[in-house]
Amino acid sequence: MTIKSESERANLIEGGKRLARVLAALRAKVAPGVTAEELDDVAEQMIRESGDKPCFLGYTPEGALRAYPAALCVSINDEVVHGIPNELVKTLREGDIVGLDLGLTHNGVIVDAAITVPVGAVSGEMTKLLSVTENALTAGIAKAIPGNHMGDISHAIQEEIERAGFSVVKELGGHGVGDMVHEEPFIPNFGRAGEGPLLSEGMVLALEPIANAGKAAVILAPDGYTYRTKDGSRSAHFEHTILIEKDGARIITK
Repeated sequence: MTIKSESERANLIEGGKRLARVLAALRAKVAPGVTAEELDDVAEQMIRESGDKPCFLGYTPEGALRAYPAALCVSINDEVVHGIPNELVKTLREGDIVGLDLGLTHNGVIVDAAITVPVGAVSGEMTKLLSVTENALTAGIAKAIPGNHMGDISHAIQEEIERAGFSVVKELGGHGVGDMVHEEPFIPNFGRAGEGPLLSEGMVLALEPIANAGKAAVILAPDGYTYRTKDGSRSAHFEHTILIEKDGARIITK
């Protein structure tokens, strides 16, 4: 999506605020004993109470054999992204990390964001994994400036993750967003600075670094949605929807 009017911009910003409030509520609810389905229920209820639509629920991505069955993606430990919260009982336990990925539609405009949250006390390595992945998102956003290239974002994310000794998932990445859940361009979390499409004012992008504590390889589970690390290591995921403005990126879902 490229913002063309003040009304589109206003709807994007308001939708981002609403999504941020839901994710903050979900973060506060994460605790040992809470189930993934409970988190999904809270997300859907809050979105609908505000008059918005959970845009993941019923969405069929390209290549998928069925629609996604929930409002929220809940990915625990070695689940990388797109974990389904309501088909198997998934209960959070002390020491877990849990990725929460959510999108909503506000007045026809889609916003998308994700956080990874510790469940109770976690190991020092997991604290570092979460911090580094979130810092990689910040580094990528800092490069989202008109006149830069997509590769500047990708390179900044990769450098932050690999410098800390973690690995970058190469099959998955960010994307355009706004009119649809997933739009062009695909934004890899690795690349060379100065390469790729030119960034321009008005572009709406979802940046989402994904880092594994072990090796980078991932596998798709039989449910058709959940990606897991091939070696069983844990994975972290952070995402913001941003609007590229004249002087840099505005974080819509902060």
